Amino acid sequence: MTLTGPAVRLTVIVGEGDHVHHRSLATEIVLRAHAAGLAGATVLRGVEGFGASSRIHTSRLLSLAEDLPIMVVIVDTRDRVEAFLPQVEELVTSGLVMLEDVTVVRHVGRPARGERA
Repeated sequence: MTLTGPAVRLTVIVGEGDHVHHRSLATEIVLRAHAAGLAGATVLRGVEGFGASSRIHTSRLLSLAEDLPIMVVIVDTRDRVEAFLPQVEELVTSGLVMLEDVTVVRHVGRPARGERA
């Protein structure tokens, strides 16, 4: 799938310790995005941050390195992301969910294993 032009970026920020069904919440979101056929998803691990609790989490101090921020970024067309959003809202009980309009300038993938270019 290639994607260019107007799109939407769905960004979900949760804690590293957030789980659903004995699986990382970020992993569950990625797996569901993949199953929904979205263009792609990326998980980024933060080194420092705070959220609604106002408690600072940082990798600099071992005692505060618990529950670091995790950001899941998904980009696809508005219709496809909005269709996926109810699953995210069901999963995220604590965190931040954002939608932003973006313009995809270039989206080029590699062939899957076993496929020819």
